[in-house]
Amino acid sequence: MRETGKFRKKNWKDRLVIMALCVIVVALGFVCLFAGSSHMSAAECFGALTGKGTVANVRIIWNIRIPRVLAAIIAGAGLSVSGLIMQTTLNNSMASPSTLGVSNAAVFGANLSIIAFAGGFLSTGNNAANYAVGANPYATSVMAFFFSTVSILMILGLCTIRSFSPNVVVLSGMALGSVWAAATTILQFYATDVGISAAVVWNFGDLGRATYRTDAIMFTVVTAGLVFFTLMSWRLNALLGGEAVAKTMGVNVKTLRFFSMLLASLITAVCVSFLGIIGFVGIICPHITKKLLGQDHRVTIPISALSGSLLLLLADTFARSMGNGSALPVGAITSLMGAPFFVAIIFSGKENRRC
Repeated sequence: MRETGKFRKKNWKDRLVIMALCVIVVALGFVCLFAGSSHMSAAECFGALTGKGTVANVRIIWNIRIPRVLAAIIAGAGLSVSGLIMQTTLNNSMASPSTLGVSNAAVFGANLSIIAFAGGFLSTGNNAANYAVGANPYATSVMAFFFSTVSILMILGLCTIRSFSPNVVVLSGMALGSVWAAATTILQFYATDVGISAAVVWNFGDLGRATYRTDAIMFTVVTAGLVFFTLMSWRLNALLGGEAVAKTMGVNVKTLRFFSMLLASLITAVCVSFLGIIGFVGIICPHITKKLLGQDHRVTIPISALSGSLLLLLADTFARSMGNGSALPVGAITSLMGAPFFVAIIFSGKENRRC
């Protein structure tokens, strides 16, 4: 009876945390609509939300800020849960959405589209005006997603042929990621000044390029991933006890690892292809969630998703407030937040004992 009471109390506590995070994310998302470099007052923002403000203010709110806030919520949730799933399936607390070289592959694909084809068209030389006219952001995103998917399938294919062990996945990801990085460097070496500038700007994680269409695509993929991982919660919990324990509980470990890594990587690929590189969200949020609430994936999946949304909303608000007329890349903010956190994990006593 006492154990049952503790279990019910914990369930109620977890639900309370989830509900509180939902309220905080919605409230912060609403507050984020009032932050930006246009220096709109609160009254002007409210007026624009109701369609009663100036044409410029209405466009800023409905065409820029709302898609941006939605992108932060969706991408933050997707990247955070992807990191959580990778850490579980690879049994590696340092695993993140970049473990399989997904981000490096996306960067190469985007650079190839921008430098070689001017965003989807023939090379437009060293004229900035030609790039502005010829660049097709969707072609760039498609190329980034295509190469990310190729990278994922190559690694998972190699691991299936050899042995689907966590170490093989990590080492294969690191090796292939280095190949994509080297290919990107060679491509940039032969680029024109304008081409390399456009490519470097794309690499920055920027929520400002989000639209309702890209948000809808990310929402579809991230939601499908969250549903799948939620349904697989008990299998993922079994995997925490080790491969042998999971097998005794009837879990097909190889199949679970394959599809979990594939879907987590696809979520990352979609977010990166539209928004650029946004690092460390998949490390910070899962670690905090597991530290405070334990390892149960029935709890950590929704809370990691909500905490990822919260982190990216905070980072983007800070980026827009510090830009002095233009928003800073949100990827730079998350990296500044994540690097010290990553170092703290490495030098923590718990991690040292594991090593």
